[in-house]
Amino acid sequence: MQIFTEREERRVIAIASNAPFSEWKQTFTDPRLCTAIVDRVTFNAHIVETGTQSYRFAQTQRKRRR
Repeated sequence: MQIFTEREERRVIAIASNAPFSEWKQTFTDPRLCTAIVDRVTFNAHIVETGTQSYRFAQTQRKRRR
């Protein structure tokens, strides 16, 4: 949390994740910490959702079929 807080106060934070926010509790196992991090990261944020399918995984699957 300290890292997120210090960075957010000075510069932009970019985070990429395949997990929706509802699944972040598996990474940040303390419920209060997880809520605080999601709150901090989403405040004044631009959230870009690219879909549920991974581009890299799809490319790997295509290469394996050849």
